Amino acid sequence: MIKTLIGRLLGGGKSEAKAPRIPLGERVEVPESEHGIDAALLDERAVRVVRTLQEAGFEAYIVGGAVRDLLVGLRPKDFDVATNATPEEVKGLFRRAFIIGRRFRIVHVIFGRGRDHEVVEVSTFRAYLDASAAEQVEGNEKTSKGELAGKSHVVDASGRVLRDNVWGPQIEDAARRDFTINALYYDPTTRIVVDYHGGVRDVKRRLLRIIGEPELRYREDPVRLIRVVRFAAKLGFEIEARTREPMPRVLELLENVPISRMFDEMIKLLQTGHSLRSLEELRKHGMHRVFPLLEVVFNADEARERFIRLALEDTDRRVEEGRAVAPSFMLACMLWHDVQSRWTQLREAGEAPLPALQQAIDAVFDARIGDISGRGKLAGDMREIWLMQPRFERRSGNAPFALVEQPRFRAGYDFLRLRADVGQAEPELAEWWEDFALGTDEERDALVEAVREAQHPSRRKRGGGGSAARDKAPREAAPAAAGVESSPDTPAAEGDAAAPARKRRRRRRKPGGGSDAVTPEPPPSL
Repeated sequence: MIKTLIGRLLGGGKSEAKAPRIPLGERVEVPESEHGIDAALLDERAVRVVRTLQEAGFEAYIVGGAVRDLLVGLRPKDFDVATNATPEEVKGLFRRAFIIGRRFRIVHVIFGRGRDHEVVEVSTFRAYLDASAAEQVEGNEKTSKGELAGKSHVVDASGRVLRDNVWGPQIEDAARRDFTINALYYDPTTRIVVDYHGGVRDVKRRLLRIIGEPELRYREDPVRLIRVVRFAAKLGFEIEARTREPMPRVLELLENVPISRMFDEMIKLLQTGHSLRSLEELRKHGMHRVFPLLEVVFNADEARERFIRLALEDTDRRVEEGRAVAPSFMLACMLWHDVQSRWTQLREAGEAPLPALQQAIDAVFDARIGDISGRGKLAGDMREIWLMQPRFERRSGNAPFALVEQPRFRAGYDFLRLRADVGQAEPELAEWWEDFALGTDEERDALVEAVREAQHPSRRKRGGGGSAARDKAPREAAPAAAGVESSPDTPAAEGDAAAPARKRRRRRRKPGGGSDAVTPEPPPSL
């Protein structure tokens, strides 16, 4: 095996390794006048990483999807760097750099701290080795670390690459990349694009073309089947006929991909900024069945389909505006009707509303998401969004003040707004909560007071201010409840009717910024 690898890498001596089935191509340097990349779209941190490596005597380029996006005039979301320096050599050049990964060892160079930190991913040029130059192990999700220990290039019986850490020259690194438009290297110092497989030409032709023999490349990494669909949707490119032809007959290879990776790929599809087009592409190529979770989208009735479509359109709009999107919100929208249906069944069977909702959520997680549901923040955020919905119905006492302080309030409110848009909730309820969330302390007190008086008209007599005072208070509180903007200098309500609300608000605050813990009552049903 060692002789095979040495012979393959050095190109000399007798070797049993077969010639690579992927053409290595020829190095073509495309000048700035031809590729037209706008240097203003570059990320200064990625440029700094490239120049640091170059000054240390290494080759270094911005690579892959970032170059592709620059060529079509998009500002890349992430900038990756490729170099002939090893991970250890890269790590030694930067103060905050970490080697990560087992399947592919790469380096994360960190800039900034806290939420504002950014990561530039640096990979080492890899050699192209086909299955004849690789060691084989039983390839499935249960493959142990022990089976992979000490092995640099490993494939399973179907040809899927499980580990690829054999370094090589740039020409082979380009050959092992999936599509021609991703096998591009941009040097921000000389401003040339290095192209081995006609990727610049394919970008101009708006064509997705795989490098090498398509079926072999899909077997190496079946997720390429999903990536080609995602790129077609995101970029509006056509899939080359030769690249498209074997797709239907190798779909079964995706069954051997770890569930966690498939889940991540599904999230990427929905967060491209073209989620609806991504779903259309999946259906077009017969791939809509590879994600069981998406069955709720493709098999939705009219009501669910409208609800999900509005959610995805909102997600696409947020991506286009450069705003953050949360996968938990999208998944909560997709599965809401399942939760709602199960919740109704449990309540009709005599279960109390809150326990029924919690049980419904657990049942849907088990049925639709499986073990992914037990993974941290994603599942927790989805639960919060759903459990918040019945709490929006309670607008009296301390409940609204406690709810608006919840970390996921905005996501919960956006979900309520979406439900109102499709007729699942009263529009007035969503408007009330928007006014409450944006209001001052006085305006919030007035909104709560207006709800209290509407629910208990007889309590208006408590203030002792006579009929005029009793009639005046609700009229002045009403505009705030209806979403009418009021002046901060105007009292929320006249007379003693407003006093209890102001007193309650003051009790909620403790010295030092703390607040009393509020335990809401079990929420009513929707």
